[in-house]
Amino acid sequence: MSENSVYQHFRKDEAVIIDDIQDTLDRVRNEYRPILTRFFNPREQLIATKLLKDDDQIKMKSFGLASQAERKRILFYPEYYEPVQSDFEISLMEINYPTKFAELRHSQVLGTLMNIGIKRDVLGDIVTDGEKWQLVVDAQMVDYIRLQVDHIGRIKVKMTVVPKKELVLSQDEWKDILISASSLRIDVLIAGVYNLSRKHVKDLLQAQKIHLNWMLVEKPDLELGIKDIVSVRGYGRFRIDDVQGVSKKGKIRLNVSVLEN
Repeated sequence: MSENSVYQHFRKDEAVIIDDIQDTLDRVRNEYRPILTRFFNPREQLIATKLLKDDDQIKMKSFGLASQAERKRILFYPEYYEPVQSDFEISLMEINYPTKFAELRHSQVLGTLMNIGIKRDVLGDIVTDGEKWQLVVDAQMVDYIRLQVDHIGRIKVKMTVVPKKELVLSQDEWKDILISASSLRIDVLIAGVYNLSRKHVKDLLQAQKIHLNWMLVEKPDLELGIKDIVSVRGYGRFRIDDVQGVSKKGKIRLNVSVLEN
């Protein structure tokens, strides 16, 4: 895949991601050794897969602890190498808190971690079975998180490392739906998924309540692609799983997974 053809398949704002992955692939070729990435969201994983589509020198393997993990680290490696789980340098942390007297929310947990100055890309999935809360993290961040986090909101907590085999089964349930839309614009798709008016979606954008792949979005005309994840505060999240084609009436048919609050 030529350099120009790579960029034309993705959004302009994804050029930085493409360049970062390409630089990593060049290092694997030149240094002839495996290189581990940060945690990639599903869209970034898709980009990596497409960039390696015609490459017969480098392989990739992704791992996020859970079989259905959303966020994963990727190991790019030469053909000779055989990856093992320890190559991914992932730890599992659990939040100990008074479960009988307090309740945690995903936004609280993530917000606390962001407020101690760490980046989203050193964190994998945040999972809960309804009572236990766990974090999949870059192993190098364990000590820092353990030292810095003793409260989430007003709730006193203690962060501990637990064996990976103790990972809880997530309570999150994604619902698969099929929608038709006039375009792939983010405002059009949000309106279609949640049955909202375009004006209300515009208000949500202006109120900074919408994120695309964990990044704040304010432009209503941004076009979405496969594996993009949109978070709408107060409503939940949805992921573009597939674009089936265009109907006779000119509507785009999409498979979407929805996770409600």
